[in-house]
Amino acid sequence: MMESDHSAVPMPCCFASRDGWQCDEPAGETGYCFWHDRQLDKSGQHLSAELESWAKAGKPLTGLQLARADLRQVNLVRAGSQSGYQCHDADFYRANLSGAHLFKLDARGASFMKADLSGANLHCADLRGCNLLGTILSHARLENITWGQQLNQEVQAHNCRDVCQANSAWQEAEEVARNIRKQCEKQGMFEQAGRFFQKEMRCRRMQLPRFSSKRLLSKVVDVFCGYGESPLRVVIFSLLLIFCSALLYFGFGTTTAEGVLTFSPDLSLAENFKRFLNALYFSVVTFTTLGYGDIAPTGFSRLIASIEAFLGSFTMALFVVVFVKKMTR
Repeated sequence: MMESDHSAVPMPCCFASRDGWQCDEPAGETGYCFWHDRQLDKSGQHLSAELESWAKAGKPLTGLQLARADLRQVNLVRAGSQSGYQCHDADFYRANLSGAHLFKLDARGASFMKADLSGANLHCADLRGCNLLGTILSHARLENITWGQQLNQEVQAHNCRDVCQANSAWQEAEEVARNIRKQCEKQGMFEQAGRFFQKEMRCRRMQLPRFSSKRLLSKVVDVFCGYGESPLRVVIFSLLLIFCSALLYFGFGTTTAEGVLTFSPDLSLAENFKRFLNALYFSVVTFTTLGYGDIAPTGFSRLIASIEAFLGSFTMALFVVVFVKKMTR
């Protein structure tokens, strides 16, 4: 599997020669201060206390370059504020952040690739666009995290024109989704676990050949029930099937003791509506396979009734499975 580039370009606000946001720190040969210079090797350096002091002094955390740094138990909680520190586009590649306090940290676009976040408090953190490939999340607090609509690797995959690179990005996205899903399940966060399970399965589907039967089948399962995570989709499909079948019965006709009931332009709107209600009633009875016998299909309506009865049996069984899975998790 291809690894993503962990060394993000440092933010230009730390250039000593630039106007605007300055770090008030001596710039090195690269023009960046210690905290934003990605060429400085910070491997194993215990920088927790220094980073806390830097943050409390109001210095910029955007674009931090702390790959492989030792940041165990670092406290980046902004006390007395409703918002957390802004740590956009920071690089924590392989950094040790075990036991870190990152409550409400705004880390949009940051890289936590292969970082150790075990036991860290990420409650209410904003992790939109973060690179979480290979991140260790065991025992980390993951409640109320803003994950965003798409993972970092999903965005990369959508933007890739090369098929091999896109498949590699989808594979990485699947791995990230699986990692988060497992941690959410262990912590009893089943709603979030279900969301990332769907994302995991969709990323897996995107790796299949575009016009393959397996990819088509996976798409159908996603549309009908969200890979078993969305009972509402089953209900919506059932209602649409009943309504569409009723329209067909209304057009092709059904038979009762009164004769054939079908749409007729010679009848009034009220009479046609009454006939449609009879068709809707027959559709519900057919879908649920009750078969009272007071209304029967005729002509082409027989084929429609057969298909609806089959799909109705299948859909009701599917709903039971999905609902039970959702409720007993």
